[in-house]
Amino acid sequence: MGIQGLMSYVSEHQEFFVDLQLRNTNVIIDGNNLYHRLYFDSGLDIRHGGDYDSFTDIMHKFFETLTLCNIQPYVVLDGGCDASDKKLATIKERAREKIQSAHSLSCGGGGSVLPLLTREVFKQILTKLQVPFVQSFSEADRDIVSLANHLICPVLTLDSDFCIFDLKAGYCPLNYFQWRNLCTCKDTQDCFIPARCFSLERFCKHFSNMNKTLLPLFAVMSGNDYINLPAIETFFSKVHLPVGSSRQKGRKHARIRGLLNWLSRFADPAEAIENVLTYLKKTEKEETRQFLSTFMEEYEPSSVNLKDFFQHGVYESEEVKKSELPQWILTALAKGLLAPFVSDALILRRTILHVQVENMQRPSAHTTTLPIRQVIYGLLLNTSQSSLDTSPNKQPILSTPIFHEFDRIQKALKKSFVQAAALSGNFCGDQYSLTVLNEVPLADRQLLFLETLGVTPSTLEPIPSLLKLPMAVTCYWAQHSEPKVKLPHIKALLLGVVFGELDKMLHSPDPEVLHLEVNKIVYDQFLKWKKRKSQKEALELDAAHILCQWQCCLQMGLYLNQLLCSPLPEPDLTWLYSGTLVHRLYHELKSTSTPENLLSVSPRMYQLYCNMVHVVKDATPPGFFQKKSKSQKKKNKQATNQVLEKTQSTMLETLPSCSSNNRFATLMVEN
Repeated sequence: MGIQGLMSYVSEHQEFFVDLQLRNTNVIIDGNNLYHRLYFDSGLDIRHGGDYDSFTDIMHKFFETLTLCNIQPYVVLDGGCDASDKKLATIKERAREKIQSAHSLSCGGGGSVLPLLTREVFKQILTKLQVPFVQSFSEADRDIVSLANHLICPVLTLDSDFCIFDLKAGYCPLNYFQWRNLCTCKDTQDCFIPARCFSLERFCKHFSNMNKTLLPLFAVMSGNDYINLPAIETFFSKVHLPVGSSRQKGRKHARIRGLLNWLSRFADPAEAIENVLTYLKKTEKEETRQFLSTFMEEYEPSSVNLKDFFQHGVYESEEVKKSELPQWILTALAKGLLAPFVSDALILRRTILHVQVENMQRPSAHTTTLPIRQVIYGLLLNTSQSSLDTSPNKQPILSTPIFHEFDRIQKALKKSFVQAAALSGNFCGDQYSLTVLNEVPLADRQLLFLETLGVTPSTLEPIPSLLKLPMAVTCYWAQHSEPKVKLPHIKALLLGVVFGELDKMLHSPDPEVLHLEVNKIVYDQFLKWKKRKSQKEALELDAAHILCQWQCCLQMGLYLNQLLCSPLPEPDLTWLYSGTLVHRLYHELKSTSTPENLLSVSPRMYQLYCNMVHVVKDATPPGFFQKKSKSQKKKNKQATNQVLEKTQSTMLETLPSCSSNNRFATLMVEN
């Protein structure tokens, strides 16, 4: 949620805050807010797909600082969208804003687009550091309030709605939480973090000792992410509130100040609501009264007892009970083992595909992963072969419900209609029902995963266990990307993986690992390439687009693997992709083979690299990476232009063809 202008308004009034020396306490952290703020505020890469290793370093420093101050964090993450879908308009508007930001960044301008896998990296960091966390069933705000009041500890976030919630130990805005400025008490030598805590009592006192139960009404009338009622604007046009300045910020602050002063006249919300209704038409009154009362409930603590979850692993709520989902799915969602993408698909039959910094003139990078998403949808619906219309001379049409996907087409947000892939052959039947999917034998789940990606188990034999999933994804990506993947893209990506393996070994606490053949000179040279970047350097859009497609493939590969209860080990994303390094290596490889040659002094890493390159080559058709003649290139370019023109006219993207050994058909209904 969030009330426009409120955070900047209270920040101008330092008398609303209390100085704290935060130590020896629990703290509840708004997880989504934290990873957004730390990524953007740390100046990390956003144009080249993100540097997850650098993000990991910052997250480690953050939680190490909390440990030094004996602060026990509990992280709460947002889940899927609310089942009522009341926030859809806001979600769509934010998606449009992100598309514009991504376009600006792709052209060398400003903007803020979070790299695609940041949330998954964040969860992996929490798990490794043994930081307790939970993923709420939907938006986390009310669950955070409930937990904070159970534990009587402050909340750490940067969401203006927490100025409204009645928190027993207050709310510490992230911008006043000086975790990089560690201090020491003079008397005890204890470490502490300087912070400021918003005081609801001081805030209400400023407005004539206003009854704090009126604040939810203030929030609803001010309008947050999903509250918009024309009758409220009628009220504002008639009531006498202080006149704001001509500047936008001034007008917002004038309305906030004026509305709070106006509400402070009343003893309680009921009296205030009746006064609001006097400004409205008779036909609007009952609807508005119901609207205000209903949305004020959004500022009450939830009934979820997250204290029980952290002690016993039990997550229960009325919303969860109404969902009627299998218990193993609910448990996996609460533990963050399944992404909100899955709950949105299950409950709303709708998903949002997040934009990256890519070539906006081409189809969305997510187009490449449609066949994988359709298999995910098929598993969620347990679609069987018997549901297909197999009449002669007819294309098979699924009788299952349609999924809605929001994705970009050019620079616009569009909704398309997608039908699930039908599980066939050995993978259909009751044993693959969603209810018991977690009980399917490991070998069968693994085979289903690999067949979806068009890879055989024998292909991945030379690859270390933790790299099998990303290599399966890379094989799929090499065959499905558009524009076509070239050998320098493959090599740059795989050299980036090798750098991650070197980095992991060099920073391993295991003394035996340090004696393995790790060439520090090789590592340092890769590090120089990574740091040799310029924010002003023009982005090579097609290269960026192709690498964005790889991240999309990895994301959906992870989601499918999670839904199948991890038949392949989940890779360590921290060491898997560093965008600035991969882009730099791509440029180096176009003109020289230095990065490859450098590995020859480290036989162990060189062997890993060669194995990975051969796996991709073996998974692609013969001659796939051979350069074409100029005449062939011209023909291909003409054909591509014709396809793109047809695509734009129908407002739906042409999908890449599936691998011939992939059992799952790519089906789509036009919007």
